[in-house]
Amino acid sequence: MRVISGQLKGRRLTAPSAAHGHGQTIRPTSDRARETLFNLLVNSIGLELDGARVADLFAGTGALAIEALSRGAAHAVLVDNTATSLDLARRNVTDLGLDKVAKILRADSRNLPTASDSFDVLFLDPPYHKDLIAPTLQSLVSKGWIKSGSVVVIECAADEDPVIGDNYEIDKDRIIGDTRLIIATAV
Repeated sequence: MRVISGQLKGRRLTAPSAAHGHGQTIRPTSDRARETLFNLLVNSIGLELDGARVADLFAGTGALAIEALSRGAAHAVLVDNTATSLDLARRNVTDLGLDKVAKILRADSRNLPTASDSFDVLFLDPPYHKDLIAPTLQSLVSKGWIKSGSVVVIECAADEDPVIGDNYEIDKDRIIGDTRLIIATAV
């Protein structure tokens, strides 16, 4: 796994090791899917990442937040509730020198702490087929993580049809292999 673009382009990310038993529980977004996702964000919907505040829910390795930081985001919060994921995310943030602009937070994305400020871009990449998207979206709204105009990126299995509610306008909905990417804007 590598950073696709921006100031950290080509830098390696530490990925979960199947040899250590983590390969099955952490499913990093593939380089191809990340590249497609960021191309859609920047080129299709015109998202400006410079100075953006980013939240990466179900962060795993932190690849999505790190990619956003590499492309100009000002700050990122990487949220996960497993020690293995938090260790991987922390290692990647530290190895890439992003400690001052990235915060690691252990929390259940369905029951988040109250945010001190809302985020411009939020990535939701939960384990597939676990019905975690709707409760996470509810938590994001009720805890102040989302504002009108926030862009929410949902990654799920291609055969999933998540309920995202009426508070979002879907900008893009794409299938890439076994992954479905939904980009929506909070209204």
